[in-house]
Amino acid sequence: MQSPDSAIIFSIGNFDFHYYGLIMFFAILLGIAVIFLIAKKYCKDISVETLLDILPIIIISALFGARLYYVLMDFSYYSKYPMEIFAIWQGGISIHGALIGGVVCGIILAKKMEFNFFKYADIFSFGLLIGQAVGRFGNYFNCEAFGKPCDLPFKLYIPESHRPLEYFQYEYFHPTFLYESVWNLISFCLLFYIFRKCKKLKEGSIFFLYLTFYSVGRFFIEYIRLDSVLNICSIPVAQIVSILVLCVSISCLLIFNFSFKKDK
Repeated sequence: MQSPDSAIIFSIGNFDFHYYGLIMFFAILLGIAVIFLIAKKYCKDISVETLLDILPIIIISALFGARLYYVLMDFSYYSKYPMEIFAIWQGGISIHGALIGGVVCGIILAKKMEFNFFKYADIFSFGLLIGQAVGRFGNYFNCEAFGKPCDLPFKLYIPESHRPLEYFQYEYFHPTFLYESVWNLISFCLLFYIFRKCKKLKEGSIFFLYLTFYSVGRFFIEYIRLDSVLNICSIPVAQIVSILVLCVSISCLLIFNFSFKKDK
């Protein structure tokens, strides 16, 4: 697999149009389309009007959280170059930060607009997985989010300018962005199957299953990634957060569905 020659599609004057931004735009649009499709076809009690009202606010909050989280994780760098905080087209957003921003915003909106947060979170989970699967290809065009050197048939060539110094002599690396994209698509299929077959799951279960699936995949993929923004005792913070999210998600799944059976 060959890396792209440039991260820029075209330029107008001093303004560059990046593949990363274009892919993120389509990832968000596709995620929204999936949310509306599933809501209209399978969830008659989901209000399309409510979705239209909350989606723009949640997306903005998620993007803000994604960037803020990344900047805080690499604060030593951004404190020296504060203007680069706004250079989001260069990459540098975190799904964990996006989840925090989106969930916090969703909870506030649910209380204010009086809708069931977990019911809507279940539907959003499908859009998130599709959006993440597509969005990961932005990393490909930025030559980032790749893993350790490898010699597999689907190895990814990384140009010298993007190689870590300690791996400068290597040419081919694990395409971990692709691994995560494929895992997200697999998770989507599993989640949709459960959604259609397990009618007795309590509201919120699909959302917590999404967090569970994503955390498992991210935990193992992080083992071979080279670009962890922050390590704590040599452990990537993304792995630590994934374990915490996994524990919380599984606990909530058990509590929600145990309570559901008990109430019945």
